[in-house]
Amino acid sequence: MRKIRMAVLAAAVGVAAFSTAASAGDAAKGEKVFKRCVACHTVDGKSKATGPTLAGVVGRAAGSLEDFKYSPAMAGSGKTWDEASLDAYLTKPKDFIPGNKMAFPGLPKAEDRADVIAYLSTLK
Repeated sequence: MRKIRMAVLAAAVGVAAFSTAASAGDAAKGEKVFKRCVACHTVDGKSKATGPTLAGVVGRAAGSLEDFKYSPAMAGSGKTWDEASLDAYLTKPKDFIPGNKMAFPGLPKAEDRADVIAYLSTLK
């Protein structure tokens, strides 16, 4: 019985380690994937007419930049952009915050999302 418990524990630790490593993302790859986003977003601290700047987005409250007019859904979402919320949003923006203005359908590949989040984390 003890051997079975040890095997289960070892497997659980292995899965947890793999999940963490897989979710870390690659910022260099994320910068390349982010090219899909530059039509609407900047990373230089200045918002475009279509989308807010994503400089400093990680850790920021959703809908909080003064120089961008957010939808009421985004402004009132109460969300803070961290790895988990960005991943959920980038999966399917309309599902994560219903009523938001972003027309982008999302990034279906978990690896692309992790890479973009890693890239966004480098932007201050």
